[in-house]
Amino acid sequence: MKILVIGGGGREHAIAWRLSKDGGHEIYCAPGNAGTADIATNVPIGAEDIDDLVAWSQLARPDLVVVGPEAPLCLGVADRISALGIPVFGPSKEAARMEGSKSFSKEVMEAAGVPTAHAERHVKADEAIAALDRFTLPVVIKADGLAAGKGVIIAKTRAEAEDAIRSILDERQFGEAGASLLVETFLEGEEASILALVSGEGRIALLPPAQDHKRVFDNDEGPNTGGMGAYSPAPVVTDEVLDFAMERIFKPVVAELAKRGIEYRGVLYGGLMIGPAGINVLEFNCRFGDPETEAILPRIGGDFASLLLSCAKGELDPASLVILPQPCATVVMAAPGYPGKYPKGLPISGLDAAGAMADVTVFHAGTADKDGQTVTSGGRVLCVTALGSDLRDAVDKAYSGIRAISFEGAHYRKDIARRAFNR
Repeated sequence: MKILVIGGGGREHAIAWRLSKDGGHEIYCAPGNAGTADIATNVPIGAEDIDDLVAWSQLARPDLVVVGPEAPLCLGVADRISALGIPVFGPSKEAARMEGSKSFSKEVMEAAGVPTAHAERHVKADEAIAALDRFTLPVVIKADGLAAGKGVIIAKTRAEAEDAIRSILDERQFGEAGASLLVETFLEGEEASILALVSGEGRIALLPPAQDHKRVFDNDEGPNTGGMGAYSPAPVVTDEVLDFAMERIFKPVVAELAKRGIEYRGVLYGGLMIGPAGINVLEFNCRFGDPETEAILPRIGGDFASLLLSCAKGELDPASLVILPQPCATVVMAAPGYPGKYPKGLPISGLDAAGAMADVTVFHAGTADKDGQTVTSGGRVLCVTALGSDLRDAVDKAYSGIRAISFEGAHYRKDIARRAFNR
């Protein structure tokens, strides 16, 4: 097949890498990165340059388009390319509102009877601040729209909550994503990610569960990031939790969307909180997670391209999903200063040495090629990933890969999968 993967991060490198494992495919990445250049043809079109992506697709006529990031999905890239008669793995603009609008997602969940935290939507800061009287601390403040994974603030004090509300609604810290916000009840417990391939009602397959690490420093300290590492499976997700997720979360949500005339095709990502209040949905995303994808896709067997194509066509057979038994872990190497301001263009060494290690794969998240040298170009630079005989083996192999790589100021968490080991 001729396949276009839209995006240029670690998730898209992992998708292209897994497609390349099938063999025989002609893979393109727009825009791709220094890592995808080794297994695909990079196309110099940005992931949000919808008109150019449509024009390229119309000319090149790929057999399948796989959309990585949420932004182009929320901008309607799947609708535009599907209109050309080209199968697209990724939901329509309307379906992508499950991530693009947290208030829409809450509305769907409540209509479907899906367990989730109580929330109120507000567009004015004074009204949102007054609403705090109806919540206990800590409280969660969420920008309603897309904020690159950084629009959620857990406020431990009233002052922190008020500051978060003003910064979102009045100062527009997250731009138009903060035109409205949700004030939401805080839930205690352990987070987990369950991603489902969805091909309309009755065609849902749950991918291996994963758990990521949002905080930048060990022991879950420091500010939230896009994710500093992940592992799969996640012991907190038992078979009973998976059954609950399918019957009480994914099936009702997909059915509720269908009631509204929305057929969901692509990945539906459920971020769950498992704790004293039971199993609740924190959020939905409309695409593969990052860095969860880097820990999940190495565990997928069979013909991956055919799996995605059948999903895009509304023909997914859930029984065709093959899950390999080996656990997988991925550790993010970040640029100095991330998740704040960080330099770019730092030379990276040791990539070949790490990639040559048994069971280790290095996914490029924020890299570029400069005069034949791979350099940093983002905050999350690399995802060093490994399969193992058990989770400890996978984690140890990933850290061995990390130690082989260096660039100035690189930092990473040293406690990936600690929750699993504590169990």
